[in-house]
Amino acid sequence: MRLLIVEDEPEVLSYIVKGMKEAGHTVDTAINGKDGLFLATTEQYDLLIIDRMMPELDGLTVIKTLRGAGNNTPVLILSALGEVDDRVKGLRSGGDDYLVKPFAFAELLARSEILARRAHNGTTSGETSLFSGDLTLNLLSRKVTRGQQEIELQTREFKLLEYLLRHKGQVVTRTMLLEHVWDYHFDPQTNVIDVHISRLRRKIDEYANTSLIQTVRGAGYIIKDI
Repeated sequence: MRLLIVEDEPEVLSYIVKGMKEAGHTVDTAINGKDGLFLATTEQYDLLIIDRMMPELDGLTVIKTLRGAGNNTPVLILSALGEVDDRVKGLRSGGDDYLVKPFAFAELLARSEILARRAHNGTTSGETSLFSGDLTLNLLSRKVTRGQQEIELQTREFKLLEYLLRHKGQVVTRTMLLEHVWDYHFDPQTNVIDVHISRLRRKIDEYANTSLIQTVRGAGYIIKDI
């Protein structure tokens, strides 16, 4: 998964980054709330790990701003404030989980992976289907239809379409697809993405007059609502 860690304590930040990279995750960092908010609103992440007390913008303000803008990326709050009232305030600000410092990295990793998995499965908001125009992808039945026609997709094709639909209206890069659909953290220098995109296009456009998946030359792919 791709993480953003917003933490102003160098030792804590280094500790988390080292552990997350060793666990195979991709990590971006910010050392103050202002930079963290900028990254969180301009990049795509599976999880945000945000310290509560930071310079420029505190963690709760960052989270409230994101939620107010409709950003529902899961947030794990880190804080030295561990009283019940502190935890409740953090969760009510829009945080999805709250971990008190000092913490064991194993617990941080487990909580992070659970939050990201819930979001990926669409269970955080009760979401059961994704849509674009007359195409519907049902997350529970794993069925895809366009109009009245059911479309048979292989597992990887389903996952690829799901990821594109979750980022509808946004350009999805090759790197994002490699990391989130193939779980590669390197470029294998193959045409695997092109092959799957071509196959997916052929299947979902067979019974329609318009192509859902658009190529953005030099950038990636995008699904725009019809």
